[in-house]
Parts: sequence; structure tokens; C-alpha cells
Amino acid sequence: MLRALALLAFWSAAGLPVAIVGFAWTFLTGKVDLLYRMAVGVGLFGVRMVGVKVEVVGSEKLDWNRTYIFMCNHASNLDPPIVIPVMPRRTSVLVKKELFRVPLLGRAMSLASLVPVDRQNRESAIASLRSAADVLRSGINLTVWPEGTRSRDGHLLPFKKGPFYLATETGVPIVPITLVGTHKAWPKGEFAVHPGPATVIFHQPIDPAAYSGQDALIEAVRERMRSGLPKEYR
Repeated sequence: MLRALALLAFWSAAGLPVAIVGFAWTFLTGKVDLLYRMAVGVGLFGVRMVGVKVEVVGSEKLDWNRTYIFMCNHASNLDPPIVIPVMPRRTSVLVKKELFRVPLLGRAMSLASLVPVDRQNRESAIASLRSAADVLRSGINLTVWPEGTRSRDGHLLPFKKGPFYLATETGVPIVPITLVGTHKAWPKGEFAVHPGPATVIFHQPIDPAAYSGQDALIEAVRERMRSGLPKEYR
């Protein structure tokens, strides 16, 4: 529990200077890169500070000048602050629509091309997919967690279909990512961070056009993601 409290305290304390410097620079220049790098850097530093050692495998398989949809398994609150900072290029993510109403933060997220989403409203969800497609067409990556929520036991949950429709519509390759170790480091339902290794495995990109239907594409991504999990979680 102490590690979890220390992590949250660090993120809160470090967030203030990041907001002051990053927001000022972003609003003055209209460029979000400094704020983005500061924010993700603080996120990853905090994870390492509490004893979670991050290793990256397979990033050399990717052409980082291309645009991708990254799809990652989700078993811990540590997943985003581990996965997003290890990507050399900026990525967009889906964010709860309500956060865009927060002064300054909402404006900064819009400048960062983050995508607002309301899962309770079908029309809003469709609009979010259109917004995400525009982000991809602008050359910015998108990272999604197709399970939609964290797994309690580390096994893969059923995938939502929305991200796969997005990939098919835009033709953007999908890069499956397997996160190993975060389930043990900070399991869902626990308020305790445990030190240990966490590995980010980038798999070979998957071309959505190579599959005749959504089910086949979903299964291909799922199988590649599953292949990186320890045997007890496959």
C-alpha cells in the first residue's frame, strides 16, 4: 500500500510543474510535444520509482515513421504509464468525454489530438470512431485497450469490435502489444503496488486488409497478443 500511495503522491506533486510549464508552452506555441513528453516521462519515472522494472521487446520490428493502431492487453492501472512512454512517436488515446470539460486540461487534450469517448451513448461512440479515424489520417498513432476494461486474473477478456472497424475503415496496420508483469505489479481490485519486472512486447504489424471479416481479424490480433503471455495466462 505504501508504494501505491508513494506513486500517487509523486504523480500528483510532479503534475503541478508539468502543468505550469507544459500548459504555458502549449498554449503559447500551439504545440503539444513538450507537454506530452513531460507527462509521459513523469508517468514512467513514477512506475520505476516504486520498483517496477520495464523492459521493451520487439520495437525494432516496427517502422516508427509509419502510423499504427496499437492494441494492448489490459490488466493493471500501470499499463498506460508503461506502454505509452516507451513509444518513440506520439500516440493518441481514448479519454472519457467528461475530462474534456475540465478547463485547460480539456484544451490541452484537444491540442494533443486525444479522442473523447462516451461508452454509454451509441451515437457518441460512433462519433468517437470518426474522430479517431481523423487522428490516424493526420499521421498520429492510436493506442487502445480492446478488452475495454482491466482483467482481474490476467487472462484476456473478450475484445470490443469498435477498434477493429476503425482499422478496417482506415487501413492502418494493427500492432498487437502484450504486457507481461503488470497484473502482478498492481492487480485490479488491490491498492498495492508490488516491485518486479514488466515487459512490453511489440508484435509484428497486422494488415487488416489481409482478413476477409472482423472475426478473423480479431482472432489474429488476439492470438498474437496471447502468444506473448506466460502459459498460465494463455
